[in-house]
Amino acid sequence: MSSYPPPGSSWQQGSGSGELVPSEDRNWAVAAHLGSFVAAYVALGLIAPLIVLLVRGGQSPFVRRQAVESLNFQLNALVIIAIGWILVFVLIGFVVLAAYGVFYVICVVMAAIKASQGQDFRYPLTIRLIS
Repeated sequence: MSSYPPPGSSWQQGSGSGELVPSEDRNWAVAAHLGSFVAAYVALGLIAPLIVLLVRGGQSPFVRRQAVESLNFQLNALVIIAIGWILVFVLIGFVVLAAYGVFYVICVVMAAIKASQGQDFRYPLTIRLIS
């Protein structure tokens, strides 16, 4: 097998495993992360990574890893936001929601940047329920 990319596509070295990640897979991985912003306004942020996982996760190990990582983060976000809304009644919830909102945006943008570079990203402070 040749280490050169096929004509018309660009490949980048994946981090850690030594795999080459095609640009199409990197785009799907970015969609798993950034799609949560779009889906959060329509429904839940976990819909976008779930769709990416179901559509492309079986074809690419890189896309699967990133979609599962994003899905786990979105599930954690759902729980933390629900707790924040409950805590609004004792006024500390406003602080929790604001702080987590900033954390959420920073983490999702960092994950999308890493995925676009063909590198794996692990969200910090995330309980991994799906593997």
